[in-house]
Amino acid sequence: MSSRASRIPDRSIRICADRGGTFCDVHASYPDPENPNERKEMVVKLLSQDPGNYQDAPTEGIRRVLEAVTGEKIPRGSILETEKIDYIRLSTTVATNALLERKGHKHALLITKGFKDLLLIGNQSRPKIFDLNIRRPAPLYSTVVEVDERVTLVGYTSDPKAEEHAVQFDENGKVVRGYRGKGWDGVGDAEGPGEIVQGLSGEAVRIMKKPDPNVVEKDLQKLYDEGYRSIAIVLVHSYTFPDHERLVGSIARKVGFTHVSESAQLLPMIKMVPRGVSSTADAYLTPILRDYLDGFFSGFDEKLRDGKLRSPRVEFMGSDGGLLDANNFSGLKSILSGPAGGVVGYALTSWDEKEKHPIIGLDVGGTSTDVSRYDGRYEVVYETTTAGVTIQSPQLDINTVAAGGGSCLTFRNGLFLAGPESAGAQPGPTCYRKGGPLAVTDANLLLGRLIPDYFPKIFGKSEKEPLDVEASKAAFEKLAEEINREQDKKLSLDEIVYGFIKVANETMCRPIRALTEARGHATSKHTLASFGGAGGQHACEIARLLGIKTILIHRYSSILSAYGLALADRAYELQEPSSTFYTQQNVPTLKARLDKMTSEVQTELKKQGFEDSRIHVERMLNMRFEGTDTALMVLPTEKDGDGKEDFEAAFKRVYKAEFGFLLDTKSIIVDDIKVRGIGKTFDTLGESVYAEVARLQTQKVDHEAKVETRYSVYFDKVGRVDDTPVFLLDKLEVGDVVEGPAMIIDDTQTIVVVPDAKAILTSKHLFITLE
Repeated sequence: MSSRASRIPDRSIRICADRGGTFCDVHASYPDPENPNERKEMVVKLLSQDPGNYQDAPTEGIRRVLEAVTGEKIPRGSILETEKIDYIRLSTTVATNALLERKGHKHALLITKGFKDLLLIGNQSRPKIFDLNIRRPAPLYSTVVEVDERVTLVGYTSDPKAEEHAVQFDENGKVVRGYRGKGWDGVGDAEGPGEIVQGLSGEAVRIMKKPDPNVVEKDLQKLYDEGYRSIAIVLVHSYTFPDHERLVGSIARKVGFTHVSESAQLLPMIKMVPRGVSSTADAYLTPILRDYLDGFFSGFDEKLRDGKLRSPRVEFMGSDGGLLDANNFSGLKSILSGPAGGVVGYALTSWDEKEKHPIIGLDVGGTSTDVSRYDGRYEVVYETTTAGVTIQSPQLDINTVAAGGGSCLTFRNGLFLAGPESAGAQPGPTCYRKGGPLAVTDANLLLGRLIPDYFPKIFGKSEKEPLDVEASKAAFEKLAEEINREQDKKLSLDEIVYGFIKVANETMCRPIRALTEARGHATSKHTLASFGGAGGQHACEIARLLGIKTILIHRYSSILSAYGLALADRAYELQEPSSTFYTQQNVPTLKARLDKMTSEVQTELKKQGFEDSRIHVERMLNMRFEGTDTALMVLPTEKDGDGKEDFEAAFKRVYKAEFGFLLDTKSIIVDDIKVRGIGKTFDTLGESVYAEVARLQTQKVDHEAKVETRYSVYFDKVGRVDDTPVFLLDKLEVGDVVEGPAMIIDDTQTIVVVPDAKAILTSKHLFITLE
């Protein structure tokens, strides 16, 4: 062991890795060997895919971190020792890409007899209503097996107005009285065959037909013999009566299936179609994710793989912005794993509790641009459609558009196009020296917005070559000839290249307007938090298009998804079905159930090592008006007369904001009860950037002393500025003011400050204002 390694305590290195579509970003912190009371930070950026040099990018990134921190040479491909690691936090797009590319795991769907085609039929929505050539996405499952079982709902047990269709139970769940038509007492033969039991939601469930275990086992054995190892079980009304799904699931595990998705366990919510599609998505994606994680764990010693040992913690970013352990991480919960880290990163580093400026997060990556909004709490949606698959699972409200640094640039039918095709990491844009297509990165390179000498030299076969300007220029000149042949007015090369940038910028603005203007928020009243590897090259121009005057760019903005992992909280949640009318008589029962679930959530987080003071609980009801099928998950901020949560007032406020009207004559139904617990990993991040700017003594940057170089850069309206000053971020001091046109560069990002813009350097951000 080297002398440097001996000064690094065990369980002290904290590593966060975000594996994106193009780049894998790694952020690490560790005790300073010279001053153990202080922690140092380091950043590693590498291609997500480079099979000629390494098999797995996060593992390779962690190897480089351990090598740099300990000072010991660690050969590629060797098993990594983990005694120095405190935790590893990962976000990954493995499941997302498998869904987008339809490369998931072959699996079978087991569904109630008579409902074989239910998920194929779907909800009959027509997203493109005027499209004459509707192409319905193929289902994720490969085959369907019908289970001969059936339960039906008899009626509500708690509706004071619905006695003619109700069944009542005693405190033990036994039927005491029933009504039908003009009224009758005693449920049984009068209603027909089948035992009546009380479901989890409080509804009365009649068991019409129980599954035959022998028949189920025979059907499952046949699937197993055909090579299936993953199944999804979706039975009618299982959200309130999951017994039959549990029976089928236990038989499947006995037969040998390695992955079983029971819809009621996975997602105990009403609506069979989204519950079923979500379950097939889990059966489709989780085995792929598990295979990837097994491969990842195999690169480390047994301390990481054996939970019985005092091993480093391995945590994963879930789609809702909370950290999960390996046992709770699934394909369904990882759809937005990568972008979620970035949302956490900008939300916690940009929000000011006093100023309360709403923030738009703009994550411009290599493959796509992710857009989100933060106004004091994460905006979560409970039903989303990804690649034609409608998934019912909590996810951060992130809009994604296929426009990023790797978006392919083409000229078709007289139009400049940026995306949706991407060059990815393999082969990458033309300038990556792998024979790739022209992309947005090539355009920024030719316009002078990327300087090869200051860009990571990780390209070519040796992984040590810079960006190839000449290749990009030759490809653009060829494209310019084609464009000018079709134009009356001849365009210069700069005008053509910038034309593609303008198209890309407008494409990135589209989802921002959808999150703000389309929902009644004034876009211009937001702050733009720009991050992602290509964010700094586009932030000023996008802000100008949207009327935004303030831009925040964090020092770690190019790896903010990885940095966000270091700031993220642990999340644990419970959900139960309800199907209860929201009435004064039922409110105490609902709140008693919330209290019970709150206690269970707090107990679980305490087991995970969080003290009471670090546990925050959110209590929610999924509510809708009677006769409608659109439920809204409500987290109340209002209080009733007793100082308790006023769910009704909160529901009406949220409903009116969403739809513009209220159905005041309708009763309110609670479909689900949910409690989300958050284990806080830190107390505070310190002073906000707004407070810091307000007190800073600023000074205009000394060009003579701090200009690193000057470079020819193309700007809109002013054209080329041949002597654009270029500053290194590390050499600027807090309080320095850089006026555009200028560029600010560090190891992992290039920030373009356009004319009429001013950038102030704070301790953690660039604070840019536009005139």
